Amino acid sequence: MNAHRMLSLILLVCVGLAGCAPAATSATPIAVAPQNTRPQATQAAAATKAPASAPNKPMATAAPSALAYPTAPAALPGASPYLPQPAPRDNQFQNYGTNPSIDTRSDPLSTFALDVDTASYTVARKFLLEGNLPPRDAIRPEEFANFFDAGYNPPAQAAFALYAEGAPSPFYNDGTYILRFGVQGYRIPESQRKPVALTFVIDISGSMNMDNRLGLVKRALQVLVDRLRPQDRVGVVVFGSSARLALQSTPVERKDVIMNAINGLRTEGSTNAEAGLRLGYEQAMRAYRGDATNKVILCSDGVANTGLTNPDAILETIHGFIKEGITLNTYGFGMGNFNDVLLERLADRGDGMYAYIDSMEEVYRLFIDNLTGSLMTIAMDAKAQIDFNPAVVRYYRLIGYENRAVADQNFRNDTVDAGEIGAGHHVVALYAVQLQPGAQGRLATAQLRWLDPKTRQPSEINGNLNTWDLKSDFRQTPAHYQLAVLAAQYAETLKGTPWAQEVSLWQVYEMASGVREQLPYDQSVSEFADLVGRAAKLLNGAHRN
Repeated sequence: MNAHRMLSLILLVCVGLAGCAPAATSATPIAVAPQNTRPQATQAAAATKAPASAPNKPMATAAPSALAYPTAPAALPGASPYLPQPAPRDNQFQNYGTNPSIDTRSDPLSTFALDVDTASYTVARKFLLEGNLPPRDAIRPEEFANFFDAGYNPPAQAAFALYAEGAPSPFYNDGTYILRFGVQGYRIPESQRKPVALTFVIDISGSMNMDNRLGLVKRALQVLVDRLRPQDRVGVVVFGSSARLALQSTPVERKDVIMNAINGLRTEGSTNAEAGLRLGYEQAMRAYRGDATNKVILCSDGVANTGLTNPDAILETIHGFIKEGITLNTYGFGMGNFNDVLLERLADRGDGMYAYIDSMEEVYRLFIDNLTGSLMTIAMDAKAQIDFNPAVVRYYRLIGYENRAVADQNFRNDTVDAGEIGAGHHVVALYAVQLQPGAQGRLATAQLRWLDPKTRQPSEINGNLNTWDLKSDFRQTPAHYQLAVLAAQYAETLKGTPWAQEVSLWQVYEMASGVREQLPYDQSVSEFADLVGRAAKLLNGAHRN
């Protein structure tokens, strides 16, 4: 199965996802991390190596392949009221607002934490497949673009490759360009990844008593365990009203014991997520291995109603374990009483990733196509900073990342929590930009900074995007670039941002159908086109009501 991967003026920052063979692309890196910043594979694992403090080495600019968005109002009101929001049914999402258009003369820098989460896309998919428009607050555009393959070749001898591309917007004729900057992480063969010590923390409260909740959790973990190696270890903690140890850390060579523990889970009680996470981290600490990746994996609907229920309060109880290097991945299940806010915040602060699992296809994407990337982190506290040239760029707007903003002065402050990147992962970010009339030269400098997961030593690379690197027509750009632009526009329309009001989803659907023809073997692209069509029909119906 192909892995799933992944628009005003737009800049796209990408860090490629593991497990998907990249399609042919004309994109060329604008910078590559020095080879000594990449962990080297050892006999049984790819062990991390401290990066040297070498100066940044920007490379030749990327071949053009970014897209521009329409110009939007500089003053940004709240979300557009034209898109009806379904009844929440006890679901909890949070509105982080929408980034405004920025005058480069007042602020040429845009800084944010990189994000490889994809839950927002699959949550929206869940709503649409059930015949409903997703709530506006559930939409985080960067996660839509991150869901799809960025089409970048992973670096062969370096930690990261940095890309930049651009082209005019296909939706507006006002001079808007969409720029795409991409960071592609290197891939590690599954046979060479470090061993893992995993602690599953599984919600068995009464609200999980459904086949698409605890039933799907069981099937997902069975797939994951089946892909692990004999030297890996798995422990199981469960929580309802209280938490208990269901299986102490066990080598995967005793797979039957682990599978029996998973298969035997039954629902009980209310939801004490705090107790579950606390016990899970305690068990992870007991099973800690210095030569391995140590990770807690939380599977839940996120509806904590017993003990501490606030994400920050829960995180405070486990903060010490996170500092010890035990990271947290969160996987959401179910809908109807689902807490997206809790699961997203826990993964963010727990130095891990957040995904929503709505089907076995998503299980296969995460735990077969992208297993190594889901388990092995190659960059901690990764941040991007785009330095726009006011002589060439008049205005810019970052699409999404509203809850990932970092103060410009903190780009090199390594005590500030940022994002984590797994082996082979990509992160995407889109900017909409307006250019100065007739200006030529450097559009922007993209900078990436991250910490080595083992030594916590910083590394940094940068590269330039110039006006001569831009394509003159959106149709000349690579299919994966077009896909990212369309995914972001789709998200903006579902979210109801001011920049989306003049764009019809039928326009997006028609273009998505064209990309489907260019990428016929990627099932996620075919599904994307179908989802846009569903959303267009529902949105039309909403307008008639």
